[in-house]
Parts: sequence; C-alpha cells; structure tokens
Amino acid sequence: METQVTDIAKLNDRFRGMCLNVFYTSGIRDGIMDLIELSRRIESFSSFTEDNDPHGEHDFGSLIFEGQKVFWKIDYYDKQLKYWCDPLSPDCNRTLTVMLAEEY
Repeated sequence: METQVTDIAKLNDRFRGMCLNVFYTSGIRDGIMDLIELSRRIESFSSFTEDNDPHGEHDFGSLIFEGQKVFWKIDYYDKQLKYWCDPLSPDCNRTLTVMLAEEY
C-alpha cells in the first residue's frame, strides 16, 4: 500500500509540474491577475505535511497568494473525463482545480 501511495504522489508531482488540464474557478480568474506566477507557485509546491496531505498522495495544497488563501486539488478521471479513474491506471486523466479557499 505504501508503494502505491508513493507512486501516486510521484505521478501527481510530475503532473502538477507540467501544469496541464488546469481549471481556475471564477474567484481565481476574476480576483487574481498573475495566473502565471500562481501556476509557478503551485508547480513548485512542496510544503506537504500530515495536516494538509494526510494520505501522502500530494493531491491537495494550499498557499497564500496575493494576500488570499488559495487551494488546489488534483482529481482523477477516465478518458472521457466523466468518471473517477484509478490514479495508477495508464488511462487516468488528471485535472488540477485552483480555487480561492472561500469557494471550497
């Protein structure tokens, strides 16, 4: 089980570093101007702790950006982006959602 968690975390870190399939909520799009810098901060995020990453999969994070608390999370979908998919499956499509904490 621990090997699976480590493998998922590595895949999530790699995915997050590419900043693909990113969805910004309206609070982010309308309230934060520097999306490029925010993306860089999310890509390089490494402050995982037991509190913010209890399962060790590196699929969620929070940071302060431009004075606002921002959450990001990774979800796992099938090829059609309709249903959940095993994060270790080669068919898994990851998405990254970025939102203001108040939108959660």
